[in-house]
Order: sequence, then C-alpha cells, then structure tokens
Amino acid sequence: MLRDHAMPARVTGLAGSCLVALGGLGAGALPIGIPFFAGLKHVRIGLVGVYSGLALLLLAWWWYGRATRNSPARNEWPTLALWAAPLLVAPPLFSRDVYSYIAQGVMLGDGYDVYRAGPSALGGFFAAQVPEIWQHTPSPYGPVFLLLANLLTASIGEHLLTGVIMMRLLAVAGLALLAYMMPILAREAGITPASALWLTVLNPLVLIHFVGGAHNDALMVGLLAAGLAAAIRRRPIVATGLVVGATLVKAPAALGLVAVAVIWAAQLPGRFPRLRASAVVGATAAAVTAALTLIAGTGYGWISALDTPISPGNLSLTNVLGRWTAGILRDDGVGDVFVVNLWRWLGVLATLIVAGLVWTCLGRLGPLYGLGIVLVAVVVFGPALRPWYVIWGLVPLAAAAGQRWVRRLLAAACAVLVLVVLPDGFAADAERFLLAALGVLLGIVAFAGVRLVAAPTATRLAA
Repeated sequence: MLRDHAMPARVTGLAGSCLVALGGLGAGALPIGIPFFAGLKHVRIGLVGVYSGLALLLLAWWWYGRATRNSPARNEWPTLALWAAPLLVAPPLFSRDVYSYIAQGVMLGDGYDVYRAGPSALGGFFAAQVPEIWQHTPSPYGPVFLLLANLLTASIGEHLLTGVIMMRLLAVAGLALLAYMMPILAREAGITPASALWLTVLNPLVLIHFVGGAHNDALMVGLLAAGLAAAIRRRPIVATGLVVGATLVKAPAALGLVAVAVIWAAQLPGRFPRLRASAVVGATAAAVTAALTLIAGTGYGWISALDTPISPGNLSLTNVLGRWTAGILRDDGVGDVFVVNLWRWLGVLATLIVAGLVWTCLGRLGPLYGLGIVLVAVVVFGPALRPWYVIWGLVPLAAAAGQRWVRRLLAAACAVLVLVVLPDGFAADAERFLLAALGVLLGIVAFAGVRLVAAPTATRLAA
C-alpha cells in the first residue's frame, strides 16, 4: 500500500529528471567542437526545460519523503535508479569539471606532471573543453583520483564522450557506495535509514551534481561513509584505509580520520584510549598514504597543489566579504589581495573556532554529528564555495542529526542550492535568470496539476 502511495511521487521525480536531461541538450555544459551538440544548442528553451525539471524533481522529492516516512530502506533503491537514469545519459550538467578530470587523466598517461602543469600544456581537443580560468591551474586532486582518471582515460582515444561516460560511472559507483553505507551509519545513531537515504542519495542536489555533473566528490563521500561505517563495525584499520582513500581523492575527507580515532577510542578498554587510538590511526594513515601515492606514481605534489588559485568571482563568504571590504578601502591605498587574503585567514580562524567548540561538546554530539558540523564550517568559511561541497557535511549530519529542525534546515538549504547554478556552469545574467524563473514557475504549475490528479487515487487507496 505504501508503495502505491509513493508511485505518483516516483513518476513525478522521473519526469523532472527527464526534463533536466532533455533541457541539458540545449543548455548544458556541452562539449566544444562536436557538430552534433552544436546543432542541439538552444539555450533559452533548454534553460526553461532544465528549471521546470528541477522544480518537479524538488517537489517530487518532498512528496516522496512524506509518502515513505516509515518505509524500509530497500524501497529507496528503485527510486534512486529511476531518478538517476535520465541524468546518466545526459550531457554534463551544472559544471565543466568532468572535462578537467578527463584532461588530467590524459595528461598523466602522456607523462605530464599535473601538479605542475594545467590542461593548456596538453593542448588539443581535450584541453579545449576546460574553461579558460582553469587552463593553467595544476590539479587539486589526490593521487587516488588521478590514478583512476588515468586508468579510465587510457583507452578512450579521441572519444571525449566515452571519457564523460567513464567518469560518470565512477561517480555513480561512489553514489552507490554511499547509498549502501548510509543505513549502517543511521542505525548507529538511531536515525531511520529511509530518512537518511532520502536526505542524501535521493536529494536532488546530490543527483544533479554527482550524476549530472559527474563530480569526484561522489567517490570521496562514498569512501568516507564506508570508512565511518567500518569504524562503527570495529574495523579501525580498514576504516583508516578507506578514509585515507577518500582524502587522496579530495583533501577535506581527512577530517574523517579524527572521527575514526574517536569512534575507536570509545571501543578500547584501559587508559588513554584516545591517545592510543590517535597514534595508531595516524601511523596507519601515513603508511597507507605512502603506499597509495607510490602506486599512483604521482608523487607528493598534491600537497603543494592544495593552494590551487581560487576563481576571483567565487561567491564564498570570505571572498565576498574580502571584495566588498577591498572596494571600501581602495581609496585608502590598501591592496585588494591583502584584504581578500586577510578575510580568508579569518575564515580559517572561524573554522578552527567551530572545530574547537565541537570538540568540547563531542560527548553530547557524537563523532558523526561533530564531523558534519566541522565539514559544513569548512565549506561556509572556506575560500571556495560550490553547491555540491555542502554534501560533504550533509552525509554525516543526515546519519546522526536527529532533531527535526536540523533535518528540515538541511533539506531547505539543499533545495535552494539546487537552483543557484546554471546548467552550463557559468554565471547568470538578467535574461537567463528570468528564463530560469519561468521554468520553475512552469514546474510548480505542472506539479500542482499532478497532485490534483493523484489526490482522488490516493483517497480511494486509503479507503
């Protein structure tokens, strides 16, 4: 009966996902130099289609959450497959990062050091897909991801679309790993597994950026969740290895090592459990890092690449405040770079303060909840902000935060962030903003119509 109640929401979400995929053919992050996609490019119609689909997907997500509040976690897998399938065959959406991944994988195969050179050194068709702002930027990604990127691009030849598919499948693997691990994490904290899956893997923010955008963050959070689950199941060495693997995809996952040490310490008898757990986790992490870096063959350039330049127009809190303050002080002879860097250091300080407060409250919050708060602080106060970065902290919070207001706040924040990035990954102007708003309005009207049609059916089923 519950499955029948949820079916209209599932179908509505599928329709929304299909609209996003179809709209992406006209307004997505389309490849350059392929005549087929050049002929499909209709940005205005595509934008309206994408935003109509996003509105439908968001509203269906809300509807589905209400209809399946007490359903078993296994029921979420068919819904995930339905909603993700159209995005799996869509062109890249909401970012051109996947083209950077492909270029870096090809560069490694050709013998380039991607921690010293940007895609411009490669040149040619693959490099042309990367936005100009990142052409001379070294890779900020760790050896594990670069090794996988190299393996996946080794046999694609000149076939860009094959590379996109391979990268997207890697992201889907990360998403599937996350979906498998979330119930384990949720049960430990007393959270309903279906609720945790709804807030994470069925979340439109996760679907459009992890599947549509093929971001390597999917692999990072999948490995991080697997590591935390292993720690809960009393496998601290395996947990440390998995979290190190996540860290060597993207560095923020390193905070998960603290959570692993805290979880393990609570399981240890005797004196100084946190000190002992921290020492073993630290030594294991160092050994695994050395081994994986040796296997990848990239060296340790990823450490210096962590300060990869941030785009000047980035809308992170510290960058916005830095540019605003610099504009005020410019007439006083204060340099813009100095002011922006000052705000970035203040952001680091704010993150450390949040981490310190979390540490003092760790006994009440628990390691998963604390990790989620700190990861959110890293995003909010960090020098770069992208909507999908919020998913880093969303995963542990969805597994551990039992307060209804926290979960509603997380869902509302994700819903807003779904709408803030255009499908081609570039900034909006007035015309495109109005087209996006029109698309959202059409999606809301369509959803209202679906609800009117579905209401009599739901009443008959209830009777």
